[in-house]
Amino acid sequence: MSIRDVVIGAIDPAMTLLPDRMDSAAAVCIMLAICGQEADFRHRWQVIDVRRPEVRGPARGLWQFERGGGVRGALTHPASREHAHRVCAIRGVEPVAAAVWPALADDDVLAAAFARLLMWTDAGRLPALGDVEGAWQMYLRTWRPGAWTRGTPAQRAGLRRKWAGYYGQALREVS
Repeated sequence: MSIRDVVIGAIDPAMTLLPDRMDSAAAVCIMLAICGQEADFRHRWQVIDVRRPEVRGPARGLWQFERGGGVRGALTHPASREHAHRVCAIRGVEPVAAAVWPALADDDVLAAAFARLLMWTDAGRLPALGDVEGAWQMYLRTWRPGAWTRGTPAQRAGLRRKWAGYYGQALREVS
């Protein structure tokens, strides 16, 4: 799936389900960077070992949500709860983590909406378009990637370089 396909097939339709104030080039840029970082714009199940694609981790959807983490957070946080429940109703999914989590692997629009909602729960301001470091910090706060938390300094540096590449692609897409 190309980065443009993610915008057209997932993000644009998801934004129509959310309040207008959630849609901005800065938000879309960060969403695309996260989609790249988490799923390389294509994986809807967490890849544990590329040599064994049948082995799947706990994350689902293009934004790689875990059932007890981002899914539950978007469904219950005071800033996103009402919107998440409305999106679920529109997408025909019961607004509980046990139903949303598996649906994310098959519904890119639902996944994009939940990605934006999880970003909406962040206490910080949405980083400005082009603020790669601010976007990185938001990603770390909201997604809390285990590879970063458990990573060695060298692994962390690799993840940060990977982010810069995906953010650059995202910035070109929205500019």
